[in-house]
Order: sequence, then structure tokens, then C-alpha cells
Amino acid sequence: MLDTRELGRRPGSQRRVSFTAEAPAELGIEILGVPTGSPVTFDLRLEAVMEGVLVSGTASAALAGECARCLEPIADEITVDLQELYLYDDGRDTAGDDEDDDVSRTEGDLVDLEPVLRDAVVLALPFQPLCQDDCPGLCTECGARLADDPDHRHDEPVDPRWAALEQLAGPEEN
Repeated sequence: MLDTRELGRRPGSQRRVSFTAEAPAELGIEILGVPTGSPVTFDLRLEAVMEGVLVSGTASAALAGECARCLEPIADEITVDLQELYLYDDGRDTAGDDEDDDVSRTEGDLVDLEPVLRDAVVLALPFQPLCQDDCPGLCTECGARLADDPDHRHDEPVDPRWAALEQLAGPEEN
């Protein structure tokens, strides 16, 4: 929660704030995200407008996860742009209004940044994070990491329809 009391409700007034907060739980996707409790650095501009408070700026955090192809650990940084208009809480009960479901509102003089941060981070993350752009992944037969052994090969599999004939032929001689 961010306090907007110093901003007042005078349209045109603005102030800059920079602070660090702990990351909420489950901020990211299943295989890549911001670790719970790690620092998230915000650099924001709060601007009072007629309807409410416009919050814009950036948030930066460390990422941790694993490669979608080879399951190696990934450590990276992410910086996302944030921009949200928080309408002043006028005391109305808007629980039944369908058109107000997607509207952010102040809670007294406080704004909740978590939903905006969550949306921005999840949308900025790659659908399938990779440890490197050309990650070859794992061997489909034995699970060996192909980046460690680029010449990794397996013998051609024997067609099961002909396997019985190999036993009749006996050992190969050169």
C-alpha cells in the first residue's frame, strides 16, 4: 500500500517516490518469477487528477526460475513499466457494478500496487524462459543435457518387427 495523503486532492499536484518493498507470493509464472520476499524497487510519480491519482513509473526485481528446455536454473533481472489510475473512493458500494470491476480505487488515501505489479510482471515474462537463446534442451531418450554434450548420439533403434531375426543371425563378424 502506498500513501497518497501528501499529494492532496488538488489536480495537477504531483510527487516522486522511490522505495523498496518485499515481493508478494507467487509473483510470476510457474517456472519463472520473483522470489517471495525479495526486494522490489519502485520509482514512481504520483499525480493528482480530477478523478483520482495517476501512478506511473517502473518496478525492478530479481527473477529466479528454470529453463523450459533443459531445466537449468535461471537468474535474471526484470524492470516493468507501471501506469494505473486509482479513482478516489467515494464511499459507494460498487460490489454489484460489472463495469466497475476493472477499475482501481483508492482505499482512503492508500493505493494498492500489488495487482498492477502482478499484471505487469506476468505479462512481461517470456512464455517459455530459456537459459540461452539457442538452448538445445534435453535428450528425448535418456534425458542428458545436450548443451553439455553436443555430440550426444544413440544407436539407431531396432525395428521391433525385425528384432527376432537378429537373434537368428548371431554375432556380427568383420
